[in-house]
Amino acid sequence: MTRLSARILLPGLCLLLLSTILQANDYVPPRGDWARVDPATAGFDPDRLADAVQLARDKAVVEPRELSESILDAFSEEPDFRILGPTGTREASAGLIIRGGKIAAEWGDLERVEMTFSVVKSYLSTVAALAWSDGHFGDVQEPVGKTVRGDLFTSEHNRQITWHHLLNQTSDWSGTLWDVPDWADRPEGDDRDAWPNRQLHTPGTYWKYNDVRINLLAYSLLEVLREPLPVVLRERIMNPIGASPTWRWYGYENSWVELDGRRLQSVSGGGHFGGGMFINTYDHARFGLLFLRGGRWGDEQLVPPGWLELARQPTPQRPDYGYLWWLNTDRERIPAAPESAYWAAGFGGNYIYIDETNDLLVVLRWVPALEEVITAITEALDS
Repeated sequence: MTRLSARILLPGLCLLLLSTILQANDYVPPRGDWARVDPATAGFDPDRLADAVQLARDKAVVEPRELSESILDAFSEEPDFRILGPTGTREASAGLIIRGGKIAAEWGDLERVEMTFSVVKSYLSTVAALAWSDGHFGDVQEPVGKTVRGDLFTSEHNRQITWHHLLNQTSDWSGTLWDVPDWADRPEGDDRDAWPNRQLHTPGTYWKYNDVRINLLAYSLLEVLREPLPVVLRERIMNPIGASPTWRWYGYENSWVELDGRRLQSVSGGGHFGGGMFINTYDHARFGLLFLRGGRWGDEQLVPPGWLELARQPTPQRPDYGYLWWLNTDRERIPAAPESAYWAAGFGGNYIYIDETNDLLVVLRWVPALEEVITAITEALDS
């Protein structure tokens, strides 16, 4: 081969190699199947990865088995607290560690459908992305009351609330939804008499984790989409990514509404009062892989790319929180992980962890020790 021909061929070979690598990193599993990869081939130290899996299993919390008991143990001190939606049981922990889209480690019953608590908030954020991209509201800074009927956004305070405020939990919406007042969810302070007359914060100035307001977001999306949110999610996201037909998304016994002549249930955005999403570990992983791939599944862009940027913008009042996703801003939450890592999180140790820098996806069920387990997995990667 002459020097001239080598100069011509080598750049072409490099481009071909790069294309092959990119294609490999674009792998998404077909429906009903998922490729496995040896840990060493996936770039892990096999022994250290095995230790990380064992750590996750050791840190699992699966008692009490009845999740209604866990909910009551955690929240029964809230005023007039009651469970309004279905709950269920939990078994042993389960998990998946995925690199390059392929399963490098797994444990537990990955097909068992279980309650997932606030992980569903990130699914709700995705439904909001679809409503936004379809033009059902003009801009995230648009007041919600502009498109949502009724009296939920008519007070002087509430009419200032935008979609942006609901999505990053800075709305401080005041009112009652599904017979639960906003102040009854994780009330602040010890003066119970002061709770109903709390000081209101200007929307966008104060962050508060609150399932009543998340349920308000779910109802508002039902109003603008005019279809049950589980149907929208199934048709636009879950079916295209090959999810199983076993997942369910519930509301409460009293969250039924009349809409266009149909009786529809407004779903809940968490399991605080029961309800929410019941799903298996594989389906969580497909959803996580969709985001690891930038909202694309194969050749189809399912989540608008602009939304991923919006959803991962830190909230000034809570920099580790975006649009219902948790963030690793300044590597504060998980110092061993990249700052760009983010995750969905639910009560009891349910997580979908996404690390684009390392092409890494981790799903944990009933493992509360996120930082410790993710640190062990990250440190198992070959440097």
